[in-house]
Amino acid sequence: MRKQVTILALFSLLFSIPGLAQDGSSGFAALDSNQMALLIIIGVIIGVIILLLILMIYLMSFISAVFRKENPELADEPSWWESFKKRFVTGDVEEEQESGKLMEDHSYDGIQELDNFMPPWLQYVFSGTIVIAVVYFGYYTVLGFGLTGVEEYQEELRIAAVEAEARGMSTLASIDETNVVLDASDAALSTGKTIFGANCAACHAADGGGGVGPNLTDNYWLHGGDIKDVFKVVKYGVIEKGMVPWEDQLSPKEIQDVSSYILSLQGTTPAVAKEPQGELYTGGSETVPAENSSEPVDSTAVAATVVAVSE
Repeated sequence: MRKQVTILALFSLLFSIPGLAQDGSSGFAALDSNQMALLIIIGVIIGVIILLLILMIYLMSFISAVFRKENPELADEPSWWESFKKRFVTGDVEEEQESGKLMEDHSYDGIQELDNFMPPWLQYVFSGTIVIAVVYFGYYTVLGFGLTGVEEYQEELRIAAVEAEARGMSTLASIDETNVVLDASDAALSTGKTIFGANCAACHAADGGGGVGPNLTDNYWLHGGDIKDVFKVVKYGVIEKGMVPWEDQLSPKEIQDVSSYILSLQGTTPAVAKEPQGELYTGGSETVPAENSSEPVDSTAVAATVVAVSE
C-alpha cells in the first residue's frame, strides 16, 4: 500500500507541474517556437527519468520480495525501504521513545517533556541551509560576484531604458507621409529651423520669403499645404522644379521637424516676399503660429493645432 501511495504521489507531482506553470503563462508566451520545442523536449526527458526511477523502485521491491520468499531467514530482516526510511527519514522512533528520553527536570502539571530528536531529513535540511548560507554570503559579500537587490534594480532600469529608447527609435524611423503629424514643440521647431537654415534657405530665403523656390509664408501652395503634403515634398522632392529629395540625407524625424517648422512660417512677414504661387490652401489646421509673427493669431487655428499635435 505504501508503495502505491509513493507512486501515486510521484505521478501527482509530475502532472501538477503544467498546472503550476500556468501562473507564468506570460513568460511562456514570450518564447519562440524553437525555445518552446526545447522546453518540451527537456520536459519529456525529465518525465522519462522520473518514470525510470519509479520503475527501478518497483523492480527493487519486486526483487526484494522474491529473495524473501526464496530465503525465509530474510523475512525477519527489514526491507530496503524500511532501512532507508529509518536512516534518512524518521530515524529509530522506538529508540527515541524509550523512558530514558524523558526529561525529569522538565515537568509541568504532571506532564514530563520528551527530549524529542530531530528527524534525519530535517537534520540534512538544516545542515544544507548552513552550507547555502555560507556559499551565499561568500558569493555576494566576500567575493562580490553577485548583484545586490539595489544593483539588480538599477540593471533592470538600465535595460528598460535601452528597450524604451529602441522602441522610440523604431517609432521615429517608421514616420512617413501617411502617419506624420505636426510637431509644434520647441525642440522640434528648433531642430527644424536649423535644418531649414542649412539646407532650404538657399532656395527659399532664411525667412521663408522665397527666391528660386516659392514663398513659404503665404497660404498658396504648389503641392498642398497639409503636413503630409509638405513632408512628402521634402522627402521625395520635385525633380522637375529643381527640388531635390532629402530622404537619403535626413531621417524621417528630421523631415517631420523641418516640415513642422515650414508650417510655422505661415503668417510671418519676410523681408522680401515672392509673389504667391500655386493654389490657396484653406485647411488651416496645420498652421503653427510663429513667435515673431506680425499677423494676428487666429485662436481657432491655434486650438486646432493643439488638437492635431496631441493626437
